[in-house]
Amino acid sequence: MTFQWPVLLSSLLAVPLLVLAYRAQLRRRERGRARLAAEGLVAASAGRPDRWRHVAPLLLLAALTLLLVSLARPAATVAEPRREGTVVLAFDVSTSMAAKDLSPTRLDAAKAAARAFVAKQPSTIRLGVVAFGDSAVISQQPTTSRAEVLAAIERLTPQGGTALGRGIVSSISAIAGKPISVDETGQDGNAGGEPLGYYGSAAVVLLSDGENTTDPDPLVLAQLASTAGVRIYPIGLGSPQGTVLEVDGFQISTRLDEATLRQIAETTDGAFYAASDTAALGKVYDDIGLAWTARTEEREITSWFAAAAAVLLLLGAGVSVTRSGRVV
Repeated sequence: MTFQWPVLLSSLLAVPLLVLAYRAQLRRRERGRARLAAEGLVAASAGRPDRWRHVAPLLLLAALTLLLVSLARPAATVAEPRREGTVVLAFDVSTSMAAKDLSPTRLDAAKAAARAFVAKQPSTIRLGVVAFGDSAVISQQPTTSRAEVLAAIERLTPQGGTALGRGIVSSISAIAGKPISVDETGQDGNAGGEPLGYYGSAAVVLLSDGENTTDPDPLVLAQLASTAGVRIYPIGLGSPQGTVLEVDGFQISTRLDEATLRQIAETTDGAFYAASDTAALGKVYDDIGLAWTARTEEREITSWFAAAAAVLLLLGAGVSVTRSGRVV
């Protein structure tokens, strides 16, 4: 325990002085009772104090001691549990995300789900944003700044194809804080020639319709994520029945590839959610398995001492009133 104003602990010198004063008062009362008994004015046993006579003064003295200690503003090191880790929001920004089988569009629905997710995160969680179309970029490195994350989400616009695998690789890179490269098969990943590493308190929320259009194979990259301890939680955007999207005078059929997204979730020990199921989406935060840690912080506990002093003061006053009909 430490004190912010330790000089005020000198006020505790008043406590032994009060004890001495109390003992002196008791001796005067004893001498007075003995003198009256010797003169025959009272019986020798009259007025003999009972064993509870010191309870009220001791409680009041303890309350005063705690109040004097609280003046010095005590602080203690407290272990506080907190959830820590990194979550990357990986957005599919391919042209198909402009489809309107989710209102108003798939991408707008993804943004709304992401904003709700961000709002639930404690300040100890680092959030990043990855956007993937034909290629993938880290739009926002993992940060605790919610404003920067939300701004990165708002900048996203749909264009190009869908490279799910590249989105997964870029998400792992954002989590690792270094570029990740994979071989032609996508099965062997490294970071600048070094081993990929393990990131057990990290996750990717993958917002996509799942229609992969280019290499590498997203299921192979999902296995790489699993090896690195990164869980992926896909949010399926669109409907299994699909819709027709008109792009530059051409009509393109697009639908939700739920099977691929479910396989990605299963491979990484994550979970799949349908964007249309708002109740399920609300559970994404609770389901993501980030680490709980206990971090020690110094907290002022003046109020604890003041509260304990108030309790002792009330007890002392209650005992005194019960015995003598007065507080002191």
